Amino acid sequence: MISIKRLLLAISLLIATTAAFATTQAGQFQQSGRYQIHYMALSTTFLTPEVSKNYGIKRSRYNAFVNISILDTLQPGNPAVRGQVTGKAINLTGNTKTLKFKEIIEGDAIYYIAQLPFRNEERFTISVDSVNRDGLNSKINFKQQFYAD
Repeated sequence: MISIKRLLLAISLLIATTAAFATTQAGQFQQSGRYQIHYMALSTTFLTPEVSKNYGIKRSRYNAFVNISILDTLQPGNPAVRGQVTGKAINLTGNTKTLKFKEIIEGDAIYYIAQLPFRNEERFTISVDSVNRDGLNSKINFKQQFYAD
């Protein structure tokens, strides 16, 4: 059974990522067969200190997180499903940073989160590969610029 504290932390993470989706990059996803791969990248300052501590995410004005979720669109309610997620971020000078995704499961929600340190106004091309439970490989590429706030 999930404790009240863990439930509140999960709700806080959900609220933070939902608010971030709504204010910056709402609706960013790629359809891959029956699956939707949702993605976003934001500064970790959007997370509360308690949420960042609970999930081992360094909260800093120079640290971002990349959030990936895989939804099964053929199931009622489009539930999140598990998968394998890997990725990298390349800045404008060609420096590559490997994204190490950590799976977070809270109730019905499944997230894959990786941290990405950045410099103010640094722009990245972020490439993410995901393999869903059917073995279908999906690749997402998007550009994101980060600002120290």
